[in-house]
Amino acid sequence: MRKSFRSVALVLMIGLSDKWTLGQKQILDSRTRFTQETDAVRRAQKMPKLGEAEFDEITRDIGEGKLTDGLAILKEYRDEIRSCEGDLDAKNLDAEKHPQGFKRLEITLRQSLRRLNNLPAGLTTDEQAPLVEVCAELEELNRHLIQELFPSRN
Repeated sequence: MRKSFRSVALVLMIGLSDKWTLGQKQILDSRTRFTQETDAVRRAQKMPKLGEAEFDEITRDIGEGKLTDGLAILKEYRDEIRSCEGDLDAKNLDAEKHPQGFKRLEITLRQSLRRLNNLPAGLTTDEQAPLVEVCAELEELNRHLIQELFPSRN
């Protein structure tokens, strides 16, 4: 009986380890494809997959009490969004007429903001502060994208 329990515990630990490794590998693979892409529109189109993997890891880290690790990934995500937005702006595209990358990036960012707003539920005010700060920066980036997509409505 005791031997069986150890076997089950070992299998569970390996399974959890593999899941963690899979999440880390998915982020690394997505981030590599993202950084190697030179076209701004295609980079923006790669953000949903990368953002999903990163937010899964952020949620896992915060749920396990590793706020510093989760915050580090969130800041990387913010920098990736900022980089994408800057690259799209540098192309001098009319986002209203050619919305491909802008629209994909705005949708991805909006979904990420929803997930981010659900994260701090069990955190203290002090723990929430850095998350709120990054969230405010992401909201500003989102407003800029909306303004680019709908300039006549602003």
